[in-house]
Amino acid sequence: MSFSDDTYRPSRSSTGRGNGASGGLSLARLGIWSVLYFLFYMAQQVAELLAPLLLIAGIGWAALPHVVSAVSSSAGHVDAQAHDVMAHVADAIPHEVMFGTHLLTPSGLIFDGILLMALAALGATLSAVAARSM
Repeated sequence: MSFSDDTYRPSRSSTGRGNGASGGLSLARLGIWSVLYFLFYMAQQVAELLAPLLLIAGIGWAALPHVVSAVSSSAGHVDAQAHDVMAHVADAIPHEVMFGTHLLTPSGLIFDGILLMALAALGATLSAVAARSM
């Protein structure tokens, strides 16, 4: 290659072509890392979608009885009947819900949301490692 020529012609040793076994091995390695990258990235996306939903639902569910009782105490000064209705509503809010075979509680939803955020961080880290290894 001369200085005036702008084309690049790699030498034979830098083309990366070896025998067929090393080419097949690198292709298999690329396939494995691609599948791992997909799985880690998919887990990250699902966790990023569900984590805020569970966290907000758990916090809202935990705060709802307190909000209703605060409203009922302020309504008790105005009307005794309104206070009784609001107290009944506050008592009607369940502390746990059985959903199929799963027991859902506000603290459980908050904990699951935090765990899913940790899973999303782990998925991002592992997908970055898999991408660099490809």
